[in-house]
Amino acid sequence: MRITALAGGVGGARFLRGLLHHLAGWPDGPHSLTVIGNTGDDITLFGLRVCPDLDTLLYTFGGGIHESQGWGRADETFAVQGELAAYGVGPQWFGLGDRDFGTHIARSQWLGQGMTLSEVTRRLAGRWGLPAGGVTLLPMTDTPVETHVVVDDGDGERAIHFQQWWVQHQAALPAKRFVVAGLNKAVAAPGVLDAIRTADLVVLPPSNPVVSIGIILSVPGVRDALRGTQAPVVGVSPLVGGAPVRGHADACLSAIGVPVTPDGVAGLYADFLDGWLVDKADEAAMAGAQIAVRAIPLLMTDVNAAAEMASEAIELGLSLRA
Repeated sequence: MRITALAGGVGGARFLRGLLHHLAGWPDGPHSLTVIGNTGDDITLFGLRVCPDLDTLLYTFGGGIHESQGWGRADETFAVQGELAAYGVGPQWFGLGDRDFGTHIARSQWLGQGMTLSEVTRRLAGRWGLPAGGVTLLPMTDTPVETHVVVDDGDGERAIHFQQWWVQHQAALPAKRFVVAGLNKAVAAPGVLDAIRTADLVVLPPSNPVVSIGIILSVPGVRDALRGTQAPVVGVSPLVGGAPVRGHADACLSAIGVPVTPDGVAGLYADFLDGWLVDKADEAAMAGAQIAVRAIPLLMTDVNAAAEMASEAIELGLSLRA
């Protein structure tokens, strides 16, 4: 089975790790997983190019993730960040660990030498043992893009980087709209559109529907590929009981006028979505839906729970193929 997934950071990475755990016990292998990672919240910090979602996916697949927080490296230290603070160098609201700095230094050096982000990501993936288990990680585009949030804090509208709004302000500043700089020049990275068109199953893990999945869908050609693929497209709701499990997806949905409900999120994908997994607590909210809906527990308490979710997504996809 060839599975393609569109993914953001923590939720997407944990779900896909569970999917790989589930596929490991499947017969008739090997199976392949191509992950198209969001690069819309990339940022340049301390002169280094940081790709938070790609790094979270790499660290999670490679066994180097900080499990309790879901991002960053395990057994991390912060000597470099401390030295930068002593020099008065900011921003200090975005914490980078010493091991994490190594990733960003390598990426920035290779980009500076003329490599594309796809080529750099492939090199970084090799350090983490990919494509072990048939996993290929692709950035959504090689074009540098950055999501900015237009906010109004009482002194008029201004735009700040998405990471500043998300991390420093915890999405507490009301967002008026999102603007993705560089998207007008972006093209899908090599392999992205083919991975969607030739898949046996396309999965949308529980990632932020506005600033993760939504940004990937904004890359020219991606949405058309999803509409045209012969593979069933199965999504997993990022909401449990009508609220995000973590993060600020509710603030993002409200900013674009979409109800914070699984039905509201599914509506963002209505032109290509075939199947939708929702939490048991949200089953009634999907009554009368025009797509195949399956209600299951959606809390990823551990790898086995994530694997159970992934198995339900695959089974729903197979039933739709049949």
